[in-house]
Formats: sequence, structure tokens, C-alpha cells
Amino acid sequence: MKQILLVFLGGGLGSVLRYLISKPLNLYFTNFYLGTFIVNIIGCLLIGLLLGLSLKNNFLSENQTLLLATGFCGGFTTFSTFALENNSLLKNGDLIAFASYTIVSLVLGIIAVSLGLWFSKIF
Repeated sequence: MKQILLVFLGGGLGSVLRYLISKPLNLYFTNFYLGTFIVNIIGCLLIGLLLGLSLKNNFLSENQTLLLATGFCGGFTTFSTFALENNSLLKNGDLIAFASYTIVSLVLGIIAVSLGLWFSKIF
């Protein structure tokens, strides 16, 4: 039960922070959804760093990993919103924005996780 509460707490905090960051940015950048993009890339970097540090030197306990990686990063990042926004771009016929948003998000997301893992080796 404690583990479920840790994921719940972390996910709630991550979701609120995502909303506070992405909502205002998405209002001004409707063709690229900059807010969602930023939180997803930051979340990728953060989960790579957290898990890399944890693997390297037991930086996080199992409960801390559940709170921060599973809960917070899981609530902070959002694949479903990313997919919905891409659907909107397709419906509007904006194929260039769709392609660039999808490709840049996926490529930079993977790079961010890799950078997080790499940074964890330095610490």
C-alpha cells in the first residue's frame, strides 16, 4: 500500500507541475505545443539521470524510485497528450508541423534519456 501511495503522490505532483508549465506555453505556440514538448524532454532527461544515478551508486531506494521515476516522471511527462496534439495537427492538415513535432520529440526524448544516463556517470 505504501508503494501505491508513493506513486500516487509523485504522479500528482508531476501532473500539477506539467500543467503549470505546459498550459501557458501551449496557448502561445499552437503549431508546435512547446509546453508539452518541454515537459516531455525535461522528464526524459530527469528519468535518465535518476535511474542512472540509482544504478551507479544506489542513489535511490526502491521507494524513492517509485516516488520520483515512476510517479513524478510518469505524471510529469505525457504521451497521451503528445498523441492527441499530433492528431489535432493532422486534422488541421498541418503535415509539416506534425512531422517536425513528432520527429523532434522522439529524437530529443531519446537523446535526453541518454544524456541523463551519461550525466549520472559524472556524479
